[in-house]
Amino acid sequence: MILPYRPPVLTAKMLATIDVLSHGRVIVGCGVGWMREEFEVIGAAPFKERGAVGNEYIRAFRELWTQDEPTFEGTYCHFSNVILAPKPIQKPHPPIWTGGESPAALRRAGRRADGWYPIGSNPRFPVGTPAQYAACAAIIKRHAQDAGRDHASVDFAYSANWHNDHEAQRLPSGERRPLTGTPAQVADDIKRYEEVGVRHIMINVAVRRQGVGVQQSLERMERFATKVMPLI
Repeated sequence: MILPYRPPVLTAKMLATIDVLSHGRVIVGCGVGWMREEFEVIGAAPFKERGAVGNEYIRAFRELWTQDEPTFEGTYCHFSNVILAPKPIQKPHPPIWTGGESPAALRRAGRRADGWYPIGSNPRFPVGTPAQYAACAAIIKRHAQDAGRDHASVDFAYSANWHNDHEAQRLPSGERRPLTGTPAQVADDIKRYEEVGVRHIMINVAVRRQGVGVQQSLERMERFATKVMPLI
């Protein structure tokens, strides 16, 4: 969910309702966006201010979800004399996971998020190896401490945009790309991510080629379930 794209009060209401209907299963994954053209075509807040907008909306969500008489006065969002009901089932509220790999995104994750959920394919700020992930996680924990939070309260997840247990792929540095290679290598990579603090991981098995995508994706899912998972 791109935070600046939706009105915060309406969004908070929709998410609370989904949490009730799902019996407390919602995880709010959100970011601040990256495509200027989308901001312009939907009339969102200025692209350059998207980080400040996102930070403020997260604060507004928490106010709406936890207070009986929520009140908020910000630059991009303000409300009073409102009631949001029913409240989410999860207490104090559904977990808020933020993504992003830039310095601003790491700061947001440490200061405001309940979890960090990056992708491993950002060329400007790579988080494609366990060592890179661990370095970013350390920065997030430091930001959490600086904000007076318990850094242990921040959850860590990872979204890998590749998976190949047939053959190894190479990073620009020449080393093997994690989560590629033999099933044993892929399983070992997952364990390495666990060792640096990752508690949730998504392996993308989708194949997006016209005419063969669905069947090959299903085959990759089957291989992962039968060849890799038993080794973890």
